[in-house]
Amino acid sequence: MTFKTIISGRLEFGTPRSYEQVIKMFDHRKENYYKNDILLNGEDIFLMDEYALEVPRFITQSTVRCLQNTVNLLKQVAQFAVAGDMNAWMVDEGKVIKQLHIEPHCDKTAVKAFLKGRDLVNEVGMENEAREALSRAIDKFERHALAYERRGYVNFRLRNYGDALYDYNKSIDINPRKADPYFGRAFVRIAQSDHAAAIIDFESAVKHSIPLQAIYWKARRLKADCLIHIEKYELAIKELNLFLKRNFKPDNSNYKWRKKTYFTLGKALFEIGNYKDAVAAFDNALKTESTKELVAESEILLQRGIALKKAGLDGSTENFKAAAVRGSKKAAKQLKEQV
Repeated sequence: MTFKTIISGRLEFGTPRSYEQVIKMFDHRKENYYKNDILLNGEDIFLMDEYALEVPRFITQSTVRCLQNTVNLLKQVAQFAVAGDMNAWMVDEGKVIKQLHIEPHCDKTAVKAFLKGRDLVNEVGMENEAREALSRAIDKFERHALAYERRGYVNFRLRNYGDALYDYNKSIDINPRKADPYFGRAFVRIAQSDHAAAIIDFESAVKHSIPLQAIYWKARRLKADCLIHIEKYELAIKELNLFLKRNFKPDNSNYKWRKKTYFTLGKALFEIGNYKDAVAAFDNALKTESTKELVAESEILLQRGIALKKAGLDGSTENFKAAAVRGSKKAAKQLKEQV
């Protein structure tokens, strides 16, 4: 039985010697260990001029065994690499049945420094240590796109926006097919109040990811926020509706944003005068559970009340009262104005 299979990524080997070793190993194992039951051909993926292996986006039908053979071979290849990573997915009727990540885990200094820095990025208060480790990885291998991207994120957290922009640009220059640095650079653009440039970066993040990845939907949602900021409400509504049609599972990082996204949709619909649909969006926001409160219920009730009033529908007073009870001063003001 075959399933839709997707493979993408890039591995950097750094030197001619490592590159030559890995090509010989790939061809030997493909023929002798896996009897050519492999999805990829060496001549299609190895880049001699760059001492790299690259699979921009390979989509095919595959058996589970053939994918596993391919992933096992790529894992062996990755131990010759100094930087990079690869991902593979197997999908059955839109449901991911296999997801695999491949990256170097070896004694090379650049590899060890990067892995240490990446782990430190997730520890509160360890930003400087993370940046130092990632800088060591870059010093050892100057084309370390992933290290530049992670260091860019650290610099962004430290509000070193100029340094963050430099790092994201370097990461994109080295590997323009990776979504993460575009996504990170968009946040720098937002911090610099350049929402139009942020939209372009979010679009690039979408282009270089796939709907099976959380970043794809994060980029769409945040692009919508930027479109609203520059008052392009119809375009924002389109993005928000695409996001809300997706059936996110609770373990997906986008799941907690559904409530807030319904609220944002309601505000965008309100801005174009579509008050009844805005009320419906606010209704959905109130009904949607969230693992984290990203928008206060009092604010949803307030905006729903305003939309009802604009639409000429009953119920605005009840919404203002409920919002006021929950601490909304704006709702209390609306009630006074109605008296």
